[in-house]
Amino acid sequence: MLKNNTFAFALLLVISGCTGKHLIKKENQESAFIVIKTPTMRYADMGFIYKKTDLVKVEIYASGQPLLNLNINPMNVCMSTFKCMEKKDFNTKMLSTNYPETLLENIFRAKPIFDKKNLEKSSNGFTQKIKKDKEYDITYSVKRDVRIFRDRINKIVIKVRKP
Repeated sequence: MLKNNTFAFALLLVISGCTGKHLIKKENQESAFIVIKTPTMRYADMGFIYKKTDLVKVEIYASGQPLLNLNINPMNVCMSTFKCMEKKDFNTKMLSTNYPETLLENIFRAKPIFDKKNLEKSSNGFTQKIKKDKEYDITYSVKRDVRIFRDRINKIVIKVRKP
């Protein structure tokens, strides 16, 4: 009896693990060259971004092997190299304590950051320049196939470029 329950549970995990990406609509998936450079992380290679209402999943690969899995949900951020952390703790450890909790998710969704502060719209996207003395000096732009987040003070660069 215990063997049957264990087998059924294992089978359920395998099946549910294989169906996750298929539940995301094609228009909410994108392949891209992704660069993440922070004082604590350095990744640059091809990857995928999967977007659902309550989840953003970023996968970066090198030579067909996964380098980074990043899952951003409403409560926390989970990385393949770390256990899940609350968004605020993730920002403190990996980015900057001065960033809003939604910053990383908004970058991967190509949405404005910092509640649209200093938002300048253009015909093919938008740009934001946000500065606070000794805390951050951010330039963030979203154009058709490229989005770039750069913070000169915290030495952080996040780029997403569609092929």
